[in-house]
Amino acid sequence: MQSKALRQSSEATEIQKNMENDMRYTMNRRYFMGTAAASAVATTFAGRANAATPFTMQAAWINDAEFAGYFLAMDKGYYTDEDLDLTYLSGGPDVIPESTIIAGRADLALTLPDTTIRAISEQGAKFKIIGTQYQKNPLGIVSLKSSGINSPADLVGKTVAVPPVNTVTIEALLKLNGIDVNDVSIVPYAYDPTPLVRGEIDASLDFTTNVPYTIGTLGEEASSFLIYDFGVTTFNDTIVVTEETLANKRAELVAWLRASRKGWDENNADPTVYPQQWADTWFKGTGRSIENEVFFNVAQKDLITADAGVFSMSEEAIEKNIEALSTVGITGTRDMFDTTLLEEI
Repeated sequence: MQSKALRQSSEATEIQKNMENDMRYTMNRRYFMGTAAASAVATTFAGRANAATPFTMQAAWINDAEFAGYFLAMDKGYYTDEDLDLTYLSGGPDVIPESTIIAGRADLALTLPDTTIRAISEQGAKFKIIGTQYQKNPLGIVSLKSSGINSPADLVGKTVAVPPVNTVTIEALLKLNGIDVNDVSIVPYAYDPTPLVRGEIDASLDFTTNVPYTIGTLGEEASSFLIYDFGVTTFNDTIVVTEETLANKRAELVAWLRASRKGWDENNADPTVYPQQWADTWFKGTGRSIENEVFFNVAQKDLITADAGVFSMSEEAIEKNIEALSTVGITGTRDMFDTTLLEEI
């Protein structure tokens, strides 16, 4: 008979394999924006050596402004002040954050609520969502300003490029806004806005915090709207831990939340300041300009901030996430979210 530990290890391995096969769509975001930095995947940045307790976080993507608050907190020593010796793991196209925490290589991961909730509901993963970086998902419809596309209704009769893995997202957007999917021509999207600029497509589903800048460098003015504002009300960069870590490292998780919030609060006070200081450190070798990172950091500020503080998850927002995901067949429940640590910050 297998021991309990062996059975648990086997179950975790199976979940990890399933996630690697079934959840790679979590890592395709902003591919066009970050191909030059793909070689930076899984780079590790250690915190200050005199911190008391080793602690590791797994980011969702390569080093860019999306993670500015953590970079600032590391540079300023805020984790050290909380007695944490932080190791920061970069993400990338081949990194599935949940797999990192399943394997015990990280204490927490930044990811998407749909992937986490699918893993819990469909694969039995022992995860908890303890906070969210983005109150509103930055994903949206991007077009040229001259197109006049400002809402889902404007997509009728248009050609929209959508990453194959996000087909359910665009279908949810159309369904929630009373639009027949057959009234919109949906074509594959390779995370390259060039076809949009050339007039080969009318719009794309992409990150509104980033792609409009790239379109500007190609000589056109972009327009965009968030899918969140039209019914697809999901978080992004949710903070996920295993139930075991939640039980055994609660104090460290609260300390991480507190230090990270401090970093984000300082970054958001003026999002134009810090990206310019990281050209030769955090952003070195990404292949993107500092102007791009400043644009990104400014654009994301209002999507991150919340009255109750960065990372907060209100009951209303949690319910909206659950309702939105249900439209694409992902079944979430309130107990998948744990807000009690936020109360201890």
